[in-house]
Amino acid sequence: MGVLRDHPELALFFCLAAGYLVGKLRVGPITLGGICGTLIVSLLIGTRHVSVDDDVKTVFFALFIFSLGYMAGPQFFANLNRSSLRFFTLCFIELVCVLGIAYGLAKAFDLDVGTAAGILAGAATESAVVGTATEAIGKLSDLTSEQITQYQGHVATAYTVCYLFGLITIVLFTSQIMPMLLRINLADASRELWEKMRGGHAGLEADEREALPGMVGRTYLVTRADGRTVGELESALGGHITVEGVKRGSKLLTPSPELELTLSDLVQIVGRRSAIIEAGREIGPETPAVPGLDTPLATSQVAVTEKATAGATIDRLEKRHPEFREDGVYITDVLRNDQHLPASAETVLQRGDVLTLVGARGGLNRLVAKIGAVVKNDSTDFVYIGFGIVAGSLLGQIVVKLGDVPMSLGTGGGCLIAGLVFGWFRSRKQTFGAFPPQAATTLKDMGLAVFIACTGLAAGPQAWPLLKEYGALLPFAGIAMVLVPATISLVVGRKLLKIEKPLLIGAIAGQQCSTPAITSITQVAQSSVPLLGYTITYTLSNFLLPLTGPILVGVLGA
Repeated sequence: MGVLRDHPELALFFCLAAGYLVGKLRVGPITLGGICGTLIVSLLIGTRHVSVDDDVKTVFFALFIFSLGYMAGPQFFANLNRSSLRFFTLCFIELVCVLGIAYGLAKAFDLDVGTAAGILAGAATESAVVGTATEAIGKLSDLTSEQITQYQGHVATAYTVCYLFGLITIVLFTSQIMPMLLRINLADASRELWEKMRGGHAGLEADEREALPGMVGRTYLVTRADGRTVGELESALGGHITVEGVKRGSKLLTPSPELELTLSDLVQIVGRRSAIIEAGREIGPETPAVPGLDTPLATSQVAVTEKATAGATIDRLEKRHPEFREDGVYITDVLRNDQHLPASAETVLQRGDVLTLVGARGGLNRLVAKIGAVVKNDSTDFVYIGFGIVAGSLLGQIVVKLGDVPMSLGTGGGCLIAGLVFGWFRSRKQTFGAFPPQAATTLKDMGLAVFIACTGLAAGPQAWPLLKEYGALLPFAGIAMVLVPATISLVVGRKLLKIEKPLLIGAIAGQQCSTPAITSITQVAQSSVPLLGYTITYTLSNFLLPLTGPILVGVLGA
């Protein structure tokens, strides 16, 4: 242990490696996860008085919470609408219940502010609360430095125990017990709901691809189209195909609308599968690929920035911009907040949606300039990200008094709000502020893991005394603070809000911010349908639950 004390960087990364190894251990559908494993390992090592400088913890927590907000920002603001209001109710139930129960336990059992905050963070399975509550305790003016250190240690210890029991409870309750209470087979109900949402057509799983893609290219030998112009042929096929090349003998001709086709010409066309199938009847027999008629198609990802596009269907967008049909450009995919939507004519677009356009390069470039901007997300824009974290840190320093209680967001709350705003603003026009999803996820996970390791190391000396004093209370609190809001949400969600059952189960896992729970639910459902409910409440709770830490600390510390 002497080596770890002398080299804190060695202790820090040992906690990460060993913690994530412990987190991989599985008991049935339950795994602790890397964060809880890291906290357990760091608490054990911390009992030997191994510590890391507090500034390391602050910096990495700011990186974590900003990245979390940045990733959730577009979806958070997109969900601020009337149709998602019913999911807000579930998050409100979660907030009221966990705050009320934590406050009630603190008063009933005379808990210190650190233990109460740790119960709140662990039972709600929201690691970010550890950071915001720890930071808030450090700002309580009526505590000595020894008390602040002690109470901050209590946060981590209470969190660890309550998290373990809260995690087991939410996983089993949502994936196993809720379907029985709702009297459904979750797999069957999810499949039926998905087919209903897709108009009776089942969708693809995450590891599947279309065997018959919607957009294809073919070459034909002109027999029936002898004497017809390219423009006439395209009109005859409803404007859903584009002639990309014509070969006459050994010559390659430019396919203008006025070009007249002659017998034995070879024609390359590109378009929707339904139109391509009909092309043979208008042109002649299909042929194998022809050298020289293999014109490559360009692909571009375009963020929709045109105001008129918001709320319009793909069909309406294509009619408003005749370049789609004139230049042979097609929409093959719609990406919204990391969710792939079908590129069908009825799909409604929003500003910030990323469209995958495929077509001839010239026509593609002209169209991109009208409807949006090419997405730039190949490297992180550290100027944008850096100023975002600075703005969040400054916002967290603002103190507002509610009566005699001083309230502030702290670095955690400030960076969370800044991340939400900066992430949302970036999604509106994705030509600046690039933060690739893989980079954001890595920074988020690394930031939280390092923060938790630092917290556990500092809390190690206080862990055992707290467990001896409140050993039986902590498991009870972890279970109760999951069952109470989840049960109330189940009743309210079905009886009052009329949320579809698979979506409701996913939404309850989301209000608890439990990734292991939604993983277990989707395994039981054999479908990603519950994720549709989960993403809304998860995004909202990820923003709201971290704010409960400073609120509870402020009320109890007043």
